[in-house]
Amino acid sequence: MTDTFVAQSHILHRAFGQRPENVVSAEGIKLVLESGRTMYDATCGPSVSVLGHHQPKVTEAITRQLKQIAYVYSGARFTAEPNEELASMILGACPGGLSKAIFVNSGSEATDAAIKLATQYWHERGLPNKSHVIARKQSYHGNTIGALNVSGHTSRREIYRDWISENVSFVDPCYAFRLQKADESPNQYLQRLRDQLEAEIIRVGPGNISAFIAETVSGTTLGCLPPVPGYFKAVRELCDKYDILLILDEASYICTDHTIMCGMGKTGTMHAWEQEGIRGPDIQTIGKALGGGFVPLSGVLLHQKIFDALAAGSKGLLHGHTFQAHPIATAAAVAVQKIIKELDLLNNVAKMGKVLEEALEEMIRPLPFVADIRGRGLFWAVEFLADPESGAPFAENAKFCNQVVDAAFENGLNILGNLGVTGDVHVEHVIVAPPYIVSESEIRDIVQLLEISIKDVSRPLLKSRQQTRSTSAKSSL
Repeated sequence: MTDTFVAQSHILHRAFGQRPENVVSAEGIKLVLESGRTMYDATCGPSVSVLGHHQPKVTEAITRQLKQIAYVYSGARFTAEPNEELASMILGACPGGLSKAIFVNSGSEATDAAIKLATQYWHERGLPNKSHVIARKQSYHGNTIGALNVSGHTSRREIYRDWISENVSFVDPCYAFRLQKADESPNQYLQRLRDQLEAEIIRVGPGNISAFIAETVSGTTLGCLPPVPGYFKAVRELCDKYDILLILDEASYICTDHTIMCGMGKTGTMHAWEQEGIRGPDIQTIGKALGGGFVPLSGVLLHQKIFDALAAGSKGLLHGHTFQAHPIATAAAVAVQKIIKELDLLNNVAKMGKVLEEALEEMIRPLPFVADIRGRGLFWAVEFLADPESGAPFAENAKFCNQVVDAAFENGLNILGNLGVTGDVHVEHVIVAPPYIVSESEIRDIVQLLEISIKDVSRPLLKSRQQTRSTSAKSSL
């Protein structure tokens, strides 16, 4: 049934069945609702508001830029100081050889730009047949048609299948918890994934493949899932061996649609790939934490070799948007990145990440249906199974994690669940990813509310199972 408010509102809300709560103010990591309730925003929205919801220095930077120049069109021969400053802040040391940036508005836009950039690169090199992309099943890189083409999220792709490109193929995700076989060692599982990717490269033909795209740490489709050790080393080696670009998505997990949530400090380093022992990607998408949610902003970072190919060829970027590199957005992002550095917040992410991990292990691990706790930094997920001992998953219609999210909301805690049916492996999980400014006491409060919520949802299910067992026992007498 459609909620009355949603039916009467001139906003096309994303869900029709419930009236959305009106947020009237916010401070730190708490939201204040029109009803007077306060809530912990324990996931920064979809991993966006990493500095919390009020930062006077960011407000000042936005106001100052508005007074100077509010809009500059990047398609003309213009630039603006905050655009240049932000790019230099991120790329001044050329991490992994990344040297240039494109700033856009959402993670989906960033994915589209990255795919188009890779395509242009191969055209500039005289290899136009390299247009195929290999992606991973149960991945999510954004909600535009271009981004959905390379996303392995089955339910989000389903009704748009007539628009889905045929020059994308998929390999398995790196998901040892559910997909590593009982008789496989970690090294054997890694080798199987490597062999599968190489087999797909050979099947399609290296001369036809533009790029391999993956989230460095999977977001809401698989739940804060880090790769097994050595995975991206193997991927990087294969991409180099067959002359294929590696695109790492550390931005999109949305913009608001939970694509790439793992980058820009969320996992404890500025780039999640820095923990993988590789030289870096050829193209990287960034977002969310980049502008801290104060303005819409995402970006694409590219290796010097990409720029060199374009400079030697067409001498320009064959892609652009009206609001690309908007100076208000980049001014806000400069302030955000300065605050992260001045307050040494990446160190706080590492320290509070340990606190969060320990609290989850202590308070959440013993609860019914809790099967796995995983993550990095301040980016953690709890996965649920119907029977953790046997590994039996919940039925798709159980929506266990959705019930936990709803219960948490009623208990004053905003968290994220999965994105529906994402592929062959049904995953029920919730994500806890608080802002970089979170304190130890706030983490304890958050995890305690999560504990209460999981118990609230588990209680009737456990009671029903007990009644079923009692009835079965009586029937057998």
